[in-house]
Amino acid sequence: MNGALPFIAAAALLALVLGFLARRGKDMTLEQWTVGGRGFGAIFVFLLLAGEIYTTFTFLGGSGYAYGKGAPAYYILAYGTLAYVLSYFMLPPIWRYAKENRLYSQSDFFVHKYDSPALGVLVAIVDIVALIPYLVLQFKGLGIIVDVAGYGAISPTLAIWIGAIIVAAYVMVSGVHGSAWTSVAKDSLILGIVIFLGIYLPYHYYGGLGSMFTAIEQAKPGFTTLPPHGESLWWFSSTVLLTALGFYMWPHTFGSIYTARSATVIRKNAIVLPLYQLILLFVFFVGFAATLQVPGLTGSNIDLALFKLSVKTFDPWFVGVIGATGVLTALVPGSMILMTAATLIANNLYRAVNPSANDEQISRLAKILVPLVALVAVFFTLKGGETIVALLLMGYSFVTQLFPALVLSLARRNVATREGAAAGIIAGVATVAAVSLTGVNFRTLSWLPIQIQDLNIGIVALAVNVVVLIVVSLTMRLVAAPTHAPAE
Repeated sequence: MNGALPFIAAAALLALVLGFLARRGKDMTLEQWTVGGRGFGAIFVFLLLAGEIYTTFTFLGGSGYAYGKGAPAYYILAYGTLAYVLSYFMLPPIWRYAKENRLYSQSDFFVHKYDSPALGVLVAIVDIVALIPYLVLQFKGLGIIVDVAGYGAISPTLAIWIGAIIVAAYVMVSGVHGSAWTSVAKDSLILGIVIFLGIYLPYHYYGGLGSMFTAIEQAKPGFTTLPPHGESLWWFSSTVLLTALGFYMWPHTFGSIYTARSATVIRKNAIVLPLYQLILLFVFFVGFAATLQVPGLTGSNIDLALFKLSVKTFDPWFVGVIGATGVLTALVPGSMILMTAATLIANNLYRAVNPSANDEQISRLAKILVPLVALVAVFFTLKGGETIVALLLMGYSFVTQLFPALVLSLARRNVATREGAAAGIIAGVATVAAVSLTGVNFRTLSWLPIQIQDLNIGIVALAVNVVVLIVVSLTMRLVAAPTHAPAE
């Protein structure tokens, strides 16, 4: 056995143990299992949100995108901060409404706000479809980490299966409590490891950050600036807007809001979390450092940049420590995604066709569904070849379509009707799906202005969504308006 594997195995075992211990002294009712009894304080909510937000996407996708794309990776740094600013104002009323109505999922919120179980089913389906690529992202990252950091001793396929089993086991037992406790270990490790790598590697290979960027610019002119076409300023701006609006539309992140003890807890997190974004700078530094030191990675292999450079630089035992950190960045969000997807199927799809089902039956069914959802995600993980960033952006394009109907529902007078909300979501999702399935995009339409060609298709779909929502809502209100017979 090489020196890396014991550390990687220890991380997986630690996640399993913490996940099982987290249920001690708690009766795992549906409310405890899904939203932690709505009793988490500022620290636990922070760890839960950070555990979901800073994932294998941060660890591998951020560094891989900086390695393969250069400046376009900066969008990852920008959108989270904008989302946190938005959350300060948007999330407290969502939390209050959820507590008053004992909501368990994002779909529940739409059902109650629009008095429409059918809309809740639609939202649940969109959520589940978006969550599968996100879960695939975590399992894909886990396979990469164990394979490279373990020097090939364990195949990516075996690593993915082991990770899926571990996550499914402790999610079934502890639910959101297990995710919160494993986040404690994950965040402690990622802070130290990422900051160290982001400082040490540029100084080790280039003598400093300034020297590193000078060397990259000489070898690859324009690499550290946005290109004039493709992933240009227009792509950057539209992608930042899309992902900032969709940030809290992810159903597992949205559900984390419900775990808070008070609205003040949420506001405290909105203030502190932007500072946590600075970790991404160090992730980018690792990716940039790798561009000249481990050249030749292309396609989905750009996600290997961080570990390829680590293997080249450090002794196996320290690569194992880095790998252990990476394992936790996959398992923590993976557990939340699994729990959320299972809850949506049980609480919002099954309950829609069987309204008489009580919370105990829903809780039991959700726990049974956890390993089944994990199996589906493993299947797609082993079949897919997209990069980590591409997978995440595809999911974002779907969940962001929920934003217009949700934000309008927070107004004192909601201009959207349930029919308008549903039509807008369907139109937006259909636009994204059509582009994803056919591969057609604005760049193939050379007669369009360059600015339009470079727009993120998700933001275009969002515009279609808003137009359809408004038109259908106004039409439904006109149809429903009482008609008065003329006076005689």
